[in-house]
Amino acid sequence: MSSTDSAQPATPPGARLLSPLFDISDCRLVTPHRELLLSEPYTRHSQSLLLTRIEDLISADRHKDESMAVLLHELRSPLASIQNAIAVLRLRSNDEALQRRMHELIERQVRQIALLTSSLCQIAGPLLENLQPQLLRIDLCTVLTKAAETVTAEFTQRLNQLSIELPESSVWVLGDASRLEQVFVNLLANASKYSDVGGRINLSMQAGAGYAEVQVRDFGIGIEADSMPYIFDLFVRADTTAVRRRSGLGIGLALVRSILDAHHGTVAASSAGVGQGSEFTVRLKLDA
Repeated sequence: MSSTDSAQPATPPGARLLSPLFDISDCRLVTPHRELLLSEPYTRHSQSLLLTRIEDLISADRHKDESMAVLLHELRSPLASIQNAIAVLRLRSNDEALQRRMHELIERQVRQIALLTSSLCQIAGPLLENLQPQLLRIDLCTVLTKAAETVTAEFTQRLNQLSIELPESSVWVLGDASRLEQVFVNLLANASKYSDVGGRINLSMQAGAGYAEVQVRDFGIGIEADSMPYIFDLFVRADTTAVRRRSGLGIGLALVRSILDAHHGTVAASSAGVGQGSEFTVRLKLDA
């Protein structure tokens, strides 16, 4: 045997080396499986099928982790509301009207938690594509009032001042009240998080020309122009010192957009820049 032959690495019996045109080492996602592919007599077609299957499994595992992150994020507001209601009941247990309101709030938030956990269990496809709403004719003013009530504990803790301007008469839309409440709870909580302690936040709505428009306006840290195109993407947060100081997973706004997509509605953001606050506008079609 020549010295050249003895320098060649031993090939396991039956093994087929991959073609230079299909170098598994270039595929970052499946690098841990390289030895498996090299030690079995796979054809190029079966190699491709195996790679696809591995990538599908990795993607499914990632969606599972993301779904759990969504659940944990969305549980925070209803749990905080329940804790606040219980504290109020303990302090003012003799006020029957207040007791009734707090009991209703607790019941509503427990239903919200049940809905969230049920949604997680039913997820069988890509994240956020299974939030199918149960569409009914609902009063959007009532939804906004309940959303504001849900974030009361968070606003009280941060000393935020919430100004609410709603039409005097009902504003009817076709929607899922629980899902839409999630939308506005997320927007209000986001406004609180990115405002200074004691900051002012405005919630307002106008109806006309076939649409209802809801604005959530804060006067906090604002949004950089470079970040604006990506703020509704999942797990994306602006990379600034002010943002990094606030806890978060970059889930809330992605969930807002997904729910509104399912309602054939829209959400848009605007900001004059860092330190200039931001405004989110939700647009939903009126139900005549």
